[in-house]
Amino acid sequence: MTVIKLTTQDGQQVEYKDEIIGQGGMKDVYFSLDRSHVVAFFRDQLDYQGKERLKSIVGTYREGIFEKEGGEYWKDLFCWPTAIVERDGRFGVVAPVYKPYFFFAHGSVDNDKLGIKGKEKEGKWFASASNRSKFLAPQEKGSWLTHLRICLMISRAVRRLHAAGLAHSDLSYKNVLVDPSTGNACVIDIDGLVVPGKFPPDVVGTPDFIAPEVIATQHLGKTNPNRKLPSTLTDRHALAVLIYMYLFYRHPLRGGKVHDMDATKDEEFAMGTKALFVEHPTDANNRVKADQLTKAQLPWGDPSKMPCTIAGPLLADLFRKAFVEGLHSPQDRPTPSEWENALVLTIDMIQPCSNKCEMGWYVFDNSTKPKCPFCGTPYNGKLPVLNLYSSRHSGSYQRDNHRVMVWDGQSLFPWHVNRKVFPNEHLTPEQKKRVGYFQLHQDDWYLINEGMPQMHDVAAKKDVPIGRHVKLTDGSQFLLSREDGGRLIQVQLVNG
Repeated sequence: MTVIKLTTQDGQQVEYKDEIIGQGGMKDVYFSLDRSHVVAFFRDQLDYQGKERLKSIVGTYREGIFEKEGGEYWKDLFCWPTAIVERDGRFGVVAPVYKPYFFFAHGSVDNDKLGIKGKEKEGKWFASASNRSKFLAPQEKGSWLTHLRICLMISRAVRRLHAAGLAHSDLSYKNVLVDPSTGNACVIDIDGLVVPGKFPPDVVGTPDFIAPEVIATQHLGKTNPNRKLPSTLTDRHALAVLIYMYLFYRHPLRGGKVHDMDATKDEEFAMGTKALFVEHPTDANNRVKADQLTKAQLPWGDPSKMPCTIAGPLLADLFRKAFVEGLHSPQDRPTPSEWENALVLTIDMIQPCSNKCEMGWYVFDNSTKPKCPFCGTPYNGKLPVLNLYSSRHSGSYQRDNHRVMVWDGQSLFPWHVNRKVFPNEHLTPEQKKRVGYFQLHQDDWYLINEGMPQMHDVAAKKDVPIGRHVKLTDGSQFLLSREDGGRLIQVQLVNG
């Protein structure tokens, strides 16, 4: 084995094995000697603009994201190149190796008959009902809660890119690694980022994720002012498609409508000018024809069995905004921040399935008789729902659009205690610690105070010291904090 030694453009020493370990669409990839990094060389020559783009991504943009407050947080959400190398006229980048959980530990069914154990967890395995049911080992599938967390991580990463003035341009399940067993996600292929007005896109995107306006104008020349190229607005479309596919294991635009007998033209219409949401509330022209689905695609492939409303009202609203209002009107598409906020609040409304079915969790639908939409098991017993209020002025509390489901072992965190704390990259180590938890004991529910020094029982008119507990009864109210933005919770008992 030959070891190649190079010096990066910023003076670092790099050693790697002269043995290709992977090939992407544009690059050949090699391991560093200690396997902590890879060196990836572009197969084609880079033009001046391509080299300048790389310098900006590895330099200014990388520093802006990773070397500011909260920068450490992003190291898990991006596989960002750290340096540029050159050998025999070919340019390349040095990038960290993917985290171990982004490689299959079990692989496929029947003792990994597909031989994917140890391979990267490309999203296609997890975004297709057929792939999940026919091929994946059960240990690889995760739960519906971990899939919601994956969507949250991707939304957060795209929000950060857009805040830096960047667009990914090729968001797809090829360029986002996911791990349903832990709920982690990582955006990769960073070296093709688009800087609007400065560095145009290298690619138009990956089929299934390209925005309709890009497909509708792809016949025009790149310099034509009417040609739509990848941007933050097209990223918004791809992000919405990713979230939909990771939660429902089907594509939002692939229904039963045939636009043209020519397959190429039909595809262009279906994903471009005539794109139509399979769950459009008033136009049924592109409804999925369930009798054309295979057994492996059911029930997920049929939106009438698994409608997007099972994700709860907040996400259902954003799917409508993305695929009805914003499908052909890019400015109306939800932003990554909107997805992030809705996912945080939706995760607080999740409930464990009492049957412990494959999906494991479901979003509470505000009904008086909740049941798991995946296996049909009803919830039995008293189910506390917390309605959150927060202080706007001294002594005045307004209802937040925020509810928290209670389950045995469920935790309260600082962002539940104060409206001004939000669970993202800005959390301090102290703000990540739970401050209370819920326990079911002999058919009664209790909240144990672990870290809320100002907790107060409103009805009893007495403080609840740290280490003490209170019983949750219908209508009971507890003040969690007297600080500005501090929360008051009101308990609603639903009888299953």
